[in-house]
Amino acid sequence: MNAIQHPEKAQVFVVDDDLSVREAMSSLIRSVGLGVDTFASAAEFLSRFRRPDTAACLVLDVRMPGMSGLELQRHLGETGHHLPIVFITGHGDIPMTVRAIKAGAIEFLPKPFRDQDLLEAITQSLQQDEAAQATRLRLAELRARLASLTPRELEVLPMMLKGLRNKQAAHALGIAEVTVKVHRHHIMEKMQASSVPDLVEMINTLRQGESATRTSDLSGPGSEALGAGRRVH
Repeated sequence: MNAIQHPEKAQVFVVDDDLSVREAMSSLIRSVGLGVDTFASAAEFLSRFRRPDTAACLVLDVRMPGMSGLELQRHLGETGHHLPIVFITGHGDIPMTVRAIKAGAIEFLPKPFRDQDLLEAITQSLQQDEAAQATRLRLAELRARLASLTPRELEVLPMMLKGLRNKQAAHALGIAEVTVKVHRHHIMEKMQASSVPDLVEMINTLRQGESATRTSDLSGPGSEALGAGRRVH
């Protein structure tokens, strides 16, 4: 078996109604140094699941009594639990595979599958989740910085992003040019931006993150800045 690199302290969740399958996969996954929790049904998984701080993924049987694997995948997506999924099944067909992959599954493995294929799919899932977690942490950090700006600073910020000079911003806001300079300094300091292009990149990152998660109504503090960030390239 080739050596497989995976994130440290990663966690794998296995959901399969077959005890022998759960035990075999648990043993295999632990043999490569990964943590693993097993569940006999989707309902048991939902009742016990807690999202770890480390990279994680779900190895999920498609057909089980009660809620199916595809139904669990849909439920997780609808409730905002972003967890990479590797499907395993003894009854797969092409339409089912297409549905699962379109909904974000990493891999769809028909039983019996090679140990190496499962481990590679798990590694790919964990690496993807590790990257996604880093992105979520970055977005949370940038949102916190943006939320620290005062109402007046939030008025000055879009003008900075549009490239307006201090004099132009001062005229538009009806304030002194020196006041604009002070606000600009505070904005750069609070956002921890080294330059205006760096600030633009931060706002664009925020805007892209909000679009990806589909959670932004752009009506809260900083909404105008996010809108301006979207227009700056």
